[in-house]
Amino acid sequence: MIIQKYTVNHYPVQVILTWIQSGEIAIPEIQRPFVWDATKVRDFVDSLYQGYPVGYLIVWKNPNVKLKDGSISQGKRILIDGQQRITALMTALLSKEIVDKNYRKRRIVIAFNPIEKRFEVSNSVIMKDKTWIADISEIFKPEFKFLDTIEKYCESNPNVNKNDIYETIDSLKGIVNNPIGLIELNSDLDIDVVTEIFIRINAAGVVLSQADFAMSKIAVNENYNGHKIRKAIDYFCHLAKNPDFYDQIKEIDKEFTQTEYFQKMSWLKDEMDDLYDPSYIDMLRVAFTYKFRRGRLQDLVALLSGRNFETRDYEESIAEESFNKLDEGIKVFMNENNFKKFVMILRSAGFIDSSMIRSQNTIDFAYILYLTLQEMQIPKGIIESLVRKWFVLSVLTGRYSGSSEGQFDYDIKRITDGNPEEYINNVVEAELSEAYWEFGLPQQLNTAVAVNPAYNVFLAAQVKMKDKGFLSRDITVDDLIKLKGDVHHIFPKEYLKKFNYDQNMYNQIANYVMAQSEINIAIGAKPPSVYMKEMLEQCNGGPLKYGAITSIEELYKNLEMNCIPLEIFDMDIKDYPYFLEKRRKLIAEKIKKYFAML
Repeated sequence: MIIQKYTVNHYPVQVILTWIQSGEIAIPEIQRPFVWDATKVRDFVDSLYQGYPVGYLIVWKNPNVKLKDGSISQGKRILIDGQQRITALMTALLSKEIVDKNYRKRRIVIAFNPIEKRFEVSNSVIMKDKTWIADISEIFKPEFKFLDTIEKYCESNPNVNKNDIYETIDSLKGIVNNPIGLIELNSDLDIDVVTEIFIRINAAGVVLSQADFAMSKIAVNENYNGHKIRKAIDYFCHLAKNPDFYDQIKEIDKEFTQTEYFQKMSWLKDEMDDLYDPSYIDMLRVAFTYKFRRGRLQDLVALLSGRNFETRDYEESIAEESFNKLDEGIKVFMNENNFKKFVMILRSAGFIDSSMIRSQNTIDFAYILYLTLQEMQIPKGIIESLVRKWFVLSVLTGRYSGSSEGQFDYDIKRITDGNPEEYINNVVEAELSEAYWEFGLPQQLNTAVAVNPAYNVFLAAQVKMKDKGFLSRDITVDDLIKLKGDVHHIFPKEYLKKFNYDQNMYNQIANYVMAQSEINIAIGAKPPSVYMKEMLEQCNGGPLKYGAITSIEELYKNLEMNCIPLEIFDMDIKDYPYFLEKRRKLIAEKIKKYFAML
């Protein structure tokens, strides 16, 4: 027998709005900032007026929970899809303010022309035009006087037919009686099932993640400060990217500025470092995995609902404890000392720019590891080394790509159940064996994919070892990365194209090197056998054509730090395949040496 996983009903718009205003359906204050522009609100109202279908709202019923006195509390329905549509109705019809993508409160005012039966976003011109009703929300107010409005409109527009205007405005007022679909998901559904239902029903919309479901659960719980925790997560992440947002929070949310959360994030107003700018998903995942020793966000959703995994009942005491633990995890995440020291560890490994870190999961688990080891009172020096090694290992092996939550769960449990240093060293020994350095890593570098984790680790190694840019005497790789310097082709692209090499070959990772723009331009399309011989002349008193290196010793040292085989001086097109193979091995050797330094 197939169990029905949800119910579908149709209700008048007015009923839905009444339920939301009364709290029967909970819409988080900040579920997602309102991202529709004003014209989309206009079009949505027009669709309702025309009687077109406007899609379904989806709510997920919170389970009934057992209170401490043994009584049962009825769970609220959480609006998990349809916030944009509901918010559009509330601002257009009920004159409510919305929170826009910049977290500012404002109204979107929709005007209506009864003669043309046309909607428009209200503006100063429309407000002066007597053929328009400048704000349709006036029509939906309880004190609205229908006949008086018709009379005044017809007086201002004497050529119109009063009956036509009456029917048109009556149709507009009747929008709230139009049906809208409501899909209610059962409270006892597993989150994976909820996600699957959501995707199937709402394939054309924005796909919600398990973090979105968790954030909805957090936001609608006012008993344990869930609404404040939700704001803290949203505001911290926005402030990390935009320090100017600090003054805006003080202006738009004075109540929040009195909370401990605001005090703990205030340091971000002066923070310009963008190496790790977490999203709400990152922040939630780190706080949860660190504090709960679990990696699957579906477990957080269940725990916040009060799920007892043994009895399968829902208990208020478990919900309370889970909110308290999450609250602690969020505050630890936001702590200035923790955050800055963690970022400093990443920088000390040579990762100095966000462009070098392509996997948020990797950086998230590194922060989880840092906070966990710190709580386990591991010595600081050991923590720094372990975090650096684990982060680089994760980048090289793609440890948290694919089913990352399962890997998070596996790793955090083994790190906390035994000796974390022993576990990490065992993983390093298994994953980064001699076979990996000799064969696996060179093979990883055999690619033309521009965003290559192994190449980013090579750049980090160059930064940590204070290497100079290709053929540079004074400019470091560190400088070039920070200044967005050129990624130069050692065998120039135009040179290779003349010999019918395609993009997959001339853009090989092993053909890349960081170089100053002027050196890159001076080399042009010359083969190494030409420009490197000119470098030898430069080192023997000849004119400065490429950078400022003037000694053979400096030149050889520069080639070594950039992993360039010394045969480069005589290399032309026939040597290109050999060059790639040799350089991949040299890069792998350098990364191995770098890893041992971590």
